Amino acid sequence: MSSPDSPSGAPADGAPADRASGLDPAIAGRLKRSADGLVPAIAQQYDTGEVLMLGWMDDEALHRTLTTGRCTYWSRSRREYWVKGDTSGHVQHVKSVALDCDADTLLVKVDQVGAACHTGDRTCFDAGGLPLGQ
Repeated sequence: MSSPDSPSGAPADGAPADRASGLDPAIAGRLKRSADGLVPAIAQQYDTGEVLMLGWMDDEALHRTLTTGRCTYWSRSRREYWVKGDTSGHVQHVKSVALDCDADTLLVKVDQVGAACHTGDRTCFDAGGLPLGQ
C-alpha cells in the first residue's frame, strides 16, 4: 500500500524517519512514544464498542488522522505510511481520538466500512479466545 508521500530514509530498524510533523506541539508534547517513536493506536467501532484492530502511529500519522478524518498508520514492516482502506476500500472514518491516562496509547473511534483485518475478518480479534485458568 505504497503512498506517493511515504517517508524516505526510514531507519533500518523500521522506525519512521526523523522529520518535522504538522502535529500540534501541545499534543506532541503529551505523547509517550516507544523507543522507535511510535504509539499504539487501538481502532474501535464508535457505536458498538467492538475492538477492530491495533495499528501504530508516529506524530505525522496522528497529524494526518486528526486532519483528514481517515486513519493513517505507520507500517513497521513496510516502513511507510498507509491510509486504512486506500487499497482495500475498507475505510475507517474517524469519529474521535483519545489519549489514555499514561499518554502512551491512542483510542481511535471509527466508523469501519467493511473488514478491519487484513485477513478479511471484521476484526483482527476473530482468531479465537485463549483458554483461561490453565
